[in-house]
Amino acid sequence: MQHIDMQKIASEAKFNRFHAKVLIWCLVIIILDGYDIAVSGAALPSIMEQMGVSASTAGFMMSSALFGMMFGAMFFGGLADKIGRRLTIVICVFLFSVFTAVAGLAEDPVTFSIIRFIAGLGIGGVMPNVVAQMTEYSPKKIRTVMTSLMFSGYAVGGILAAVLGKQFIVEFGWQIVFYAAAIPVVLIPFIWKSMPESLSYLTKKNKESELRRMVTQIAPDLQIDSDAKFVNEANINSAKPSIGLLFSDGRAFSTLMFWVAFFTCLFMVYALSTWLTKLMAMSGYSLGSALTFVIALNVGAIFGAIGGGWLADRFHIKWVLVIMYSLGSVFLYLMTLPMSVNMLYFTIAIVGACTTGAQIVAYSYCGQFYPSIIRSTGIGMASGVGRLGAIGAPLLIGLIVSLNLPIQQNFMVIALAGLIGAVALSLINHRRADMAHVQSETNINLKVEEA
Repeated sequence: MQHIDMQKIASEAKFNRFHAKVLIWCLVIIILDGYDIAVSGAALPSIMEQMGVSASTAGFMMSSALFGMMFGAMFFGGLADKIGRRLTIVICVFLFSVFTAVAGLAEDPVTFSIIRFIAGLGIGGVMPNVVAQMTEYSPKKIRTVMTSLMFSGYAVGGILAAVLGKQFIVEFGWQIVFYAAAIPVVLIPFIWKSMPESLSYLTKKNKESELRRMVTQIAPDLQIDSDAKFVNEANINSAKPSIGLLFSDGRAFSTLMFWVAFFTCLFMVYALSTWLTKLMAMSGYSLGSALTFVIALNVGAIFGAIGGGWLADRFHIKWVLVIMYSLGSVFLYLMTLPMSVNMLYFTIAIVGACTTGAQIVAYSYCGQFYPSIIRSTGIGMASGVGRLGAIGAPLLIGLIVSLNLPIQQNFMVIALAGLIGAVALSLINHRRADMAHVQSETNINLKVEEA
């Protein structure tokens, strides 16, 4: 009997129209996700002025969506195993699109925070599912590049929020950029029709007809016997993924260092995405100019994600990230020094490349570090701990702003986080973890051959 390992087929496939379709849809969803994350930061000065809230209260308002993202990632990540990844993604797109738009109707901080929390459930829930979808279907040779391209959509979404804010907030009010978030609802039927279902879900549910159709799209040249049996390496491996395995086989200290690195980098990312517009406005720039700095930040993030992914495929990804984190800290410090506006745009773009761009590459590094049986668990736990940094960033920067300390103090705090993250990454040890990774993959291949 012919045994077809679906994950092996996907990993060894050549890039074709099917892969392009998956990449485009995942990219579009991440762009929408990125817009809904960045829209609050773009509108923050106007929200604070209209609602008459202090900087510390604004920090809590901005963190409400991040709390929702944390819970959404945990809940919808597990739900996808029960109802399928495609339906879960559709639910999440509906949640963050509709409730971000509804937040535009809020007239007080409490109502705004509650609605943004609900939107955050969808924003956070879609991310692990889209990442898993992209990783599962990408050919192994270009997996890092495809994942980096997909993740660059966050920066594109941030640019879109800043551009719309710059064009319309002054004339129509901050609500207009929130209302615009409802437009993607019209894409939901197309996502449902075009997005393929998870291979692991189809295998687990024994959906043979769908699996046959999927194989013909992934690998059109493969001949399939009428009695072929479809399997998945994750189902063949008898070991059960658990958090405890993250601390076995010499991985314990490195796992903790990943958590520190994710915490500090997401702290930098969300401190800047939430407060950069307000901080630059406080420095004397107009709202339009302040939003232009946000555009520069996200343009830099796109180049950082793609360029960092390219470098990571050619040099050791660990040291590429250490350098990116370190440069992020250096250029954040440089932002405290007097310079021309054009030089400031360039500096902020480098900061974007070495914060948001670096975090995108860090997801790939985390996935490569752990063996397949605990890869999702490893990424999920690092992301969950990192999300605490994302939640804390708007609160801490809001507190510093409320104390009326010099603006430079805010950038120094963010820069310190990047330095700590660089040190943590440099301490990750591959030796014993790599040996365990090789042994795990060898065991999987033996079991595939025996099946």
